Amino acid sequence: MMKSKDKQISLSDPDARSMATSGKDTGIVGYNVQIAVDTQHHLIVAHEVTTVGSDRHQLANMTGQARAEMAVETLNAVADRGYYNSEEIRACEEAGITVTLPKPLTSGAKAAGRFGKQDFIYVAAEDIYCCPAGKRLTYRFTVEEDGKMLRRYWTTACQTCALKAQCTTGPERRITRWEHEAVLEKVQQRLDQDPNKMTLRRQTAEHPFGTIKAWMGATHFLMRRQHKVATEMALNVLAYNLKRVLAILGCRTLLEAMQT
Repeated sequence: MMKSKDKQISLSDPDARSMATSGKDTGIVGYNVQIAVDTQHHLIVAHEVTTVGSDRHQLANMTGQARAEMAVETLNAVADRGYYNSEEIRACEEAGITVTLPKPLTSGAKAAGRFGKQDFIYVAAEDIYCCPAGKRLTYRFTVEEDGKMLRRYWTTACQTCALKAQCTTGPERRITRWEHEAVLEKVQQRLDQDPNKMTLRRQTAEHPFGTIKAWMGATHFLMRRQHKVATEMALNVLAYNLKRVLAILGCRTLLEAMQT
């Protein structure tokens, strides 16, 4: 097991992998199914079966597949926070795909009752951050971490600040800014302007999953090995889409469209 690439071995299905779940110390060995669903008709326009338990590196892939299948130049995509990855978001923006999704709050500052990074306002014209106390955090240096160029900002006024206990436990509060942070700020602005998009996402993407699980059973695929599971999922998606089109167009109109 330790010699395997991901330190996992599944005896019942060699391709299946442990999938993370929300419960503590829980998980299920299986596959991660990705789908992209259109908001108008709830048709599944793209899907893929993966052995990666996380969604963090699937945003550009799935939105790219959806745009290709829909034959459009631009695309507005909404995803949940599990897809949040700065490089994936940047790749979407560069490809002409506009994404909206919430940022996970990974910092312990908010949980401890202190100010989070979102409480600091970036002033692009001056390349500074303004803190909740109104002080200016100026640029100090740039460092590379995990292939990303990160800019550091801080001020020496923290030592005498009346709000220091609400801000940091260190000598001063430091803010890190990615060189492409403006892309992430646009995503947050879109979410702030239309928070109902997340409700729309739940109504759109979760609905097909619930329907298909009700048909095929909520626990297991019938097949083993990834290529067979992918075929099983493709047949379920085809059946789902056919039933949706039948509900939308009716049988006669669908048959006429298939014959032309």
